[in-house]
Amino acid sequence: VLWMNTVGPYHNRQETYKYFSLPFCVGSKKSISHYHETLGEALQGVELEFSGLDIKFKDDVMPATYCEIDLDKEKRDAFVYAIKNHYWYQMYIDDLPIWGIVGEADENGEDYYLWTYKKLEIGFNGNRIVDVNLTSEGKVKLVPNTKIQMSYSVKWKKSDVKFEDRFDKYLDPSFFQHRIHWFSIFNSFMMVIFLVGLVSMILMRTLRKDYARYSKEEEMDDMDRDLGDEYGWKQVHGDVFRPSSHPLIFSSLIGSGCQIFAVSLIVIIVAMIEDLYTERGSMLSTAIFVYAATSPVNGYFGGSLYARQGGRRWIKQMFIGAFLIPAMVCGTAFFINFIAIYYHASRAIPFGTMVAVCCICFFVILPLNLVGTILGRNLSGQPNFPCRVNAVPRPIPEKKWFMEPAVIVCLGGILPFGSIFIEMYFIFTSFWAYKIYYVYGFMMLVLVILCIVTVCVTIVCTYFLLNAEDYRWQWTSFLSAASTAIYVYMYSFYYYFFKTKMYGLFQTSFYFGYMAVFSTALGIMCGAIGYMGTSAFVRKIYTNVKI
Repeated sequence: VLWMNTVGPYHNRQETYKYFSLPFCVGSKKSISHYHETLGEALQGVELEFSGLDIKFKDDVMPATYCEIDLDKEKRDAFVYAIKNHYWYQMYIDDLPIWGIVGEADENGEDYYLWTYKKLEIGFNGNRIVDVNLTSEGKVKLVPNTKIQMSYSVKWKKSDVKFEDRFDKYLDPSFFQHRIHWFSIFNSFMMVIFLVGLVSMILMRTLRKDYARYSKEEEMDDMDRDLGDEYGWKQVHGDVFRPSSHPLIFSSLIGSGCQIFAVSLIVIIVAMIEDLYTERGSMLSTAIFVYAATSPVNGYFGGSLYARQGGRRWIKQMFIGAFLIPAMVCGTAFFINFIAIYYHASRAIPFGTMVAVCCICFFVILPLNLVGTILGRNLSGQPNFPCRVNAVPRPIPEKKWFMEPAVIVCLGGILPFGSIFIEMYFIFTSFWAYKIYYVYGFMMLVLVILCIVTVCVTIVCTYFLLNAEDYRWQWTSFLSAASTAIYVYMYSFYYYFFKTKMYGLFQTSFYFGYMAVFSTALGIMCGAIGYMGTSAFVRKIYTNVKI
C-alpha cells in the first residue's frame, strides 16, 4: 500500500497539511481497510490516506496514467502557491518514508511546473521490503483549463540490505558523529572533572578549617566565647532547616522535577536499546506512557518533602504536583491547536485524542500520584533534622551585592547550560529540521554530565550563601539550577533566527510555544536535581558540627 501522508513548506517542518488538501487526484483502486493510528501519531499530525495506486509485491508496473487533474483557475492558484513556498510531500510504503517535491518554478519565476510522473524503485530481500526510492519526472507547465495526466511506474529489484538495517540510509552519521560532537562531550567531561575537583577542594579545605575553628571555640570558657568573633555557616544552625517560603509550590516543583528526571532517564535507556525512530510517533507514545507510569515518583518526593516541611494541606499539594506539568503542556498545546485549526493544518489535535490524554491524566496519573504521596508521607515524612529550628527567625545580616540570592540565581545556570548547549544544537536540529536523532548514548552522557555540574554548582552557591549567614537556601538552590532554562530559551531565539528559515504565524508560535515548554521542564528537572544534592550536603555539614 502506498500511503499519502502530508504536504507542507520545506522550511516549516511542523506546518503540514493533508496530501489531498492540494488538488491532487486519487488513483482508481478504491477498496482498502482503514489505517488505525496510535496516540503518538494522532498528536504528531500523521494523516495517512490511501493513494489509490495499484502496487503488487514483485510485480513491475510499466509507466501508466492513474488519474488526471482538470486544472481550472482555482486549482492552478493552489499549485502555484505550493510551488512558490517549496511544498513537498511525504508518503509511506511499508512504514518506510519517501519524500517528493510538488513542483518547481523557472529562473525568472513566471512559469510554474508540476512533477507528474512518480518513478518508484522498491528493493526487496526475501519477502520483506527493505528500500524505497522515488524519482519525480515529467515536468508539466501549469496552464489554466488544461488536463494534467498523473502517472507512475514501479520497478522491483533485489537488495542485500537486511530488514533490521533498512532505516540506516535515513540516518546521518556525518552530522551526528562529527568531530565537534565528540569534542563537545570531551569538553564537558573536562569541565566536570574540574568542577568536581574544585568543589571537593573548596569543601574539604574550607570545611576542615571551619570545623577546626568551631571546635577551638568549644574549648574556650563562656566569657571568651561571648567576646569571640563567631561568623560563618554555623551561626544559622537554628534557621537552616526552617521550612521554605511557599512550601506547597516548592514541594510540587521538586516532585515534578524528580519525575521529569526519571522519565528522561527511562526514555533514553529505552531508546538506546530499541530503535524508536523506526516507527512513526513511537517516541512520543513511549514518553507519555513512561510519564504516566512514573507518577508515584512525583507523589513520593513531593509528598514527603511537604510533610517534612510541616505542610497540612497535602491533598491540595498532591493535585498541584500531579497536574503541574500536564497543565503546562496541555495549555500550550491547546493554544497552538487554535492556530492549527485556523490553518486547517494536520497538526490540529482531534477531539478524541484530547479526551484520551485527559483520561490518562485523571485515571492514571492522579491515582498513581496519590499512591506515591501516601507512601512518601508515611515512609519519609517525619522531620529528622540534625539541628533544632529556633522559634524566632534570626535577622539576615547585610552582605555584598554579589552574595544576594538574585545574583547567585542568575549566575548559577551558566555552567550547566555550557555543558549541554552543543547537544542542544543536535537535538533542536533533529526536531526542527529533517534529521533523525539516533545517538542516544551521547544524550545519556550529557544527562549525567548535566546532573553532576548542576549539583556541584548549587552546592558551591549554597555554601557561599550560608557563609554570608543567609539561611534561605532552599529556593536559592532550586532556582540557581533552574535558571539554566532561561539560557536555553535565549539560545532557542538565536537558533530560530540564525539556523532556520521558518516563517508564518503557525510555525513561529509552534516553535516558541514548545521551546518554552521544553525549557521550563528542563529547568524544573535541573532545579530538583540541584536541590536534592544541596539538601544532602547541608544535612551532612550540620550533622558533623557540635552545637
